[in-house]
Amino acid sequence: MTYYATQVFAIRDQVFPAAYQVRQIIRAKQFIDSNLAEPISLETMAQVALLSKFHFLRLFKRCYGRTPHQYRTEQRLIRAKQLLQTGLSTTEVCHALNFESVTSFIGLFKKYTRQTPLAYQQKKQFSRA
Repeated sequence: MTYYATQVFAIRDQVFPAAYQVRQIIRAKQFIDSNLAEPISLETMAQVALLSKFHFLRLFKRCYGRTPHQYRTEQRLIRAKQLLQTGLSTTEVCHALNFESVTSFIGLFKKYTRQTPLAYQQKKQFSRA
């Protein structure tokens, strides 16, 4: 094998995880998606992927461009938007998705969407009318 080919394979192995590792990360992602309302620790996610928590964290970020916690938070907020559009109150959405408190939910929602849940809900209801 040439020097160039050796270097290309070395870089490929550093940049792209092995196929079995990708499957493990996908399994953990599916677990996260199906348990959005449940408290899930990094250790639990790593166990689902059959990896150490540090290796899982690195691989997940490499595959999805964000940490498992960031991904889970984004998915919970997407679900929160859907629930707000159904007419549920901020408190009901907060409890349905098992956020720590209404205050923390509102703060997190505002951080990601630049508006409060109530403002988002009113804007969506106004746009439907």
